[in-house]
Order: sequence, then C-alpha cells, then structure tokens
Amino acid sequence: MFREIFKMVEKKKTTAALIGTGHFGIAVIAQSLVTPELDIVAIADKNIDAIRNAAEKSGFGSDALVYANSVQEAKDAISEGRKVALTDPDILFSLDIDTIVEGTGNPEAGARHALKAIESGKNIVMVSKETDSVVGPYLRYLADRKGVVCTPVDGDQHGALMQLVEWARLIGLEVVAAGKSRDAEFIYDRKNKKVILYSDGGITIKETKEVKLSDDECALMEELGNDVEKTLSLRKKILSSLDERGGFDLCEMVIAANSTGLKPDVPALHDAILKTSEIPSALCVKDEGGILSSRGVIEVVTNIHEVNEAGLGGGVFVVVHAENPYSQMILNTKGCISNPEGTVALVYKPYHLCGVEAGTTLMAAGLSGMITGSERYSQDYDIVQEAAVDLKKGDVMGNDHDERLHTLMVKATRKAPSSAIPAHMLNGRKLKCDVKKGEVITYSMVEEPVDSTLWKLRALQEEMK
Repeated sequence: MFREIFKMVEKKKTTAALIGTGHFGIAVIAQSLVTPELDIVAIADKNIDAIRNAAEKSGFGSDALVYANSVQEAKDAISEGRKVALTDPDILFSLDIDTIVEGTGNPEAGARHALKAIESGKNIVMVSKETDSVVGPYLRYLADRKGVVCTPVDGDQHGALMQLVEWARLIGLEVVAAGKSRDAEFIYDRKNKKVILYSDGGITIKETKEVKLSDDECALMEELGNDVEKTLSLRKKILSSLDERGGFDLCEMVIAANSTGLKPDVPALHDAILKTSEIPSALCVKDEGGILSSRGVIEVVTNIHEVNEAGLGGGVFVVVHAENPYSQMILNTKGCISNPEGTVALVYKPYHLCGVEAGTTLMAAGLSGMITGSERYSQDYDIVQEAAVDLKKGDVMGNDHDERLHTLMVKATRKAPSSAIPAHMLNGRKLKCDVKKGEVITYSMVEEPVDSTLWKLRALQEEMK
C-alpha cells in the first residue's frame, strides 16, 4: 500500500533527524541506511558518546559523522551529504529537514522538542510516548493548524494496535477488546513443574525468577476451566512473585485508548495471565464466559506459553465480533482462534519491531503528509499514579518504572487540587506532603514546576474542552 501511495507523490526522498539515541532510535538509523526513500541527516543527543554508540551500532560508523556546533556548520555538512552529530537539539529546528523524530523518552524534553518542531514547520514523529500520553491531542491540533504532521510511530505497540483496530473496523468488525502483550512472558515448564520469567519473548532470561508448582497449580496453568475469573485470579496469586506489568504498559495503552475510543474495563486493567489461545475466551463479556463487564475495552495481557511454543513477543491483538453469523463462522474456521461460544475471534500480530518498522511512519509523513496512527485523538483517559508504598514529604517521584508507584487508567480530568495528576507530569516532582499507600497522587500533593512546556501545553489542551 505504501509503495502505491508514494508513487502518486512527486517527492521521492525525505529527510529526517533523530533526537535521542536509545534502543528505538538506533534501529531507525540502521534501517534508513537501506531505505532509499529515507535519509536520516542528523542525530542529536546531549551525550556525545551516545551518538557515537548509535553510529557504530547502526552500521555507518562514528568516523563518518560531522560534529557541528552551529546551524551553519550543520547546514554545510548536510549539503555535502554528510551525517551531522549535534549535542544541541535546538539547531535542528533551523535546518531544512522534513521530519523530527522525538525519541528522548523524557516527557518535558519531548514536549519542548515537539512544540519547536511544529512551530518551525516540521513534521513530528512521537516515539516518546511519555509526552504523547499527556498532551498528544493538543500537539496534533497544533500540527494540523500549522499544516504539518504529528503522528505516533510504527513499530511501537500503541501505533501497531491503532492500525489493527482501524483495519478491523474498516471491514465492519466490532472490536470487543484490543490490547498488547507485555514484553515479559512466563514460560510454563510442565516437566519440571515450574513457571519461569523471561523477557524479550523468551529469548533471554531477565532475572533468575521462577515459581515451583504443585500438581493442582500445574492444572491451573493447563486450561481455564469453567470459571475463567477464578482461574485467572489464582494464576495471578500463584505467580505474584514474578514480574508484574509496569506503568509503561499502560502508557502505551492510554494513547491507544485515546486514539480509538476504547476504554479500560477496570482502572488497573485486568492484565490476565493467558495463553494466546485463551485470549478470546477471557477477553469477552461475562455473559459469553469471559471476564469483561463491557464491550470495546483496552487491555494488557501477560502471555504464558511452553518452552517449545512461540510467544506473543510483545505483540498486539484484537478480539472481534462479526454481526453476521456467517461472517463470524468464517473468522472462527479460517485461522482465527475463537471462544468456546464462537461469538468472538482473535486476530493478533505476534511482534512489534520498534525502530525497524518506524521508517514507514517517517516516509508517510515526509513524502505524503500522512499520519500512521488513528485520525481520532482525544484526551478521554489519563494514566495516574497510586502510591504502592507509604511516601514521605520531599520524596521525588520517578517515571513509570518507579516501583513505589502503581499506575491506573482513569477518565481525564481538568487540573484542580483534588484531581489526579497525569503520570508523566509527576516525573521529577517533589511531594509536598506524606502520601499513604493506596492513595492516588493529586495536584495538591506535588510542587508545581516554575516553567514547564509540558504543563503549559496540558493547560492549553484542557481549555479546548
């Protein structure tokens, strides 16, 4: 499809610059080297060693970089066909570049860079989901007014999920549930009666964590049985010492929810421990044998599978229903896994390839002015933080990897003393009072920053409602 679209536009090559040289960004650079239509002309990171590392790992080598300290130096290098390394990202906004890729993962920096990119007439591709989860709709609004693109990125889970949901709806299917599988997966070892925690889809062991099982507990891992809710509750209790879902899992899903109109069934999401084949049996409504209290929900699952089985690889899925019984029969018999009642079927993508896939978004934005996410974008929901332990006045809050915090997805509210503060507006903020375990952190509990682009954009976004 993309090839045919790109044939219809006059422009045959697009330029982009990357801010942030993490895991995602390195793959973006690497794939651009074998993509004739895409040229990453500049890489910005405050850490020069990180830029060198990205250059080496992506394959063109740090010796090929030109280090620039001014706009003119950068322009000269790009005009010579060289790749520019910058420790000052602000230089990028004065260069003749089609698209900026924001990949810092820092919510405040992401907001500032996105705003500057839009103001300078450049497309902005948001790898930084932390920023997107708080002010994504307003950035989209600003980009539309400026006539540029603001889009999520192919390769990350929320971007992949949006496309899967849109595809299902386009062909007339009802999306009963949609979501992602966590990167961390549980491996069930039947022979040795244990479950082991793996990361990266079972390729490497994250930690030496395992749970020994009794015969009865093994039986619970084998099948859901007649009482699905009870089985899933017991699985979670038995495997509670293994890795639980993180706030970052909900960060991606709140963007997907706000882009698709899907909603959380419960604030923490169910995060059920499921085999791939069990997903449609569990993620359907209770009247059909599942655990959901309503239709059209956003979810996260922890995939469990045996050693010799493929996992979900942090992929994405939709549980769909066809209004016509004959169409549903086709879904159920032509490769999709269905629930026992045959009312819903599972369609899934068992991978997300991060920066390896991102080039389609950069080319779509730069060559044809297209977004690769959903057209709809409204801040219907926020992720917020609940204290997982007692917190003290003066404590500085971390990001969505902070183990002191437990993340919830709730309806978005306007700023007020008693309103829950969006999770990534909390990053780096100091508490003004003690917070008891189980309390949701509100605006009144934290010190407000003196000058924050993220907080200002959020205020402007709330004025739009």
